[in-house]
Amino acid sequence: MSQLFIILSPPRSFSSVVSTMIGQHPQLYGFPELHLFVGDTIDEVIKHHETRRRPEGPPGLLRTIAEIHSGAQTTSTVLKARLWLDERRDWPVKKLYDYMLEKISPQIGVEKSPITVVTRQFIERAYSCFPTANYLHLTRHPISARKSIIEMVERKRKATKVDPSSGIKLDPLRFWFNTHRNIMNFCNTLPLGQSIRIKGEDVLSEPDLYLPQIADWLGLRTDSEAIEAMKHPENSPYARVGPIMARGGNDVKFMHSPALRPGKIREPSLKDELEKGELKDIVDDEFAEKLINFAKQLGYR
Repeated sequence: MSQLFIILSPPRSFSSVVSTMIGQHPQLYGFPELHLFVGDTIDEVIKHHETRRRPEGPPGLLRTIAEIHSGAQTTSTVLKARLWLDERRDWPVKKLYDYMLEKISPQIGVEKSPITVVTRQFIERAYSCFPTANYLHLTRHPISARKSIIEMVERKRKATKVDPSSGIKLDPLRFWFNTHRNIMNFCNTLPLGQSIRIKGEDVLSEPDLYLPQIADWLGLRTDSEAIEAMKHPENSPYARVGPIMARGGNDVKFMHSPALRPGKIREPSLKDELEKGELKDIVDDEFAEKLINFAKQLGYR
């Protein structure tokens, strides 16, 4: 397989915990969110984040460079990582990936950056860099994803003290629909076996069943020691809040509580929520029908 395994999922799809679990397999290396497929060069990536008021660049990328260069993520090593990137702003994104993959070899990198699926252009850039990579389409129920997106937006607004009435209004259900459609349309173009789709709820509810299946699909070890390692995402060097300049890189809630919590994750009835819940007067009948049919294709009742 390729030296990179790519997880495609929108934000709030259990991607931090699931990707970190997978990345704890002895033959894999779980990266945090690198956000590299937003541009063709390091310069374009940094400028993309500057327009989003993150002049320091992607925190997950800074933490990764600090970790592979210094074996530690501190304010000092992160600053050195940013200076190192500044000196290589002309590098193509593919060259940076190849550099990092060489550093972690013989382990295979696990990439999960939710921003990749926001546009088809970003997904195509990922494919152009790694056409032989394996791709995992990770899903979450639209209702619980919607709730989580709303919580994330409100938390960011409070943290940045942005006026809630300002800015673009995010429609979580249409965002869920459009991003998963982007992923599905892309995966349908791949040869049989190069991609799989899996529900995040299934992985977290029954890890002993689904983690071996993922490892087997990737051609990796499926022994009890390897699977047990995958059940401890808290052991990842990125499963905690990073230092100043690079505090992110994964979901905030996950970084504060990264251990796997056993138990069955409930999947609400989408039809009931659309017909009887608060969404009844928000979602029109035409989109509701499209949403239900599409959710069924992804395995949700």
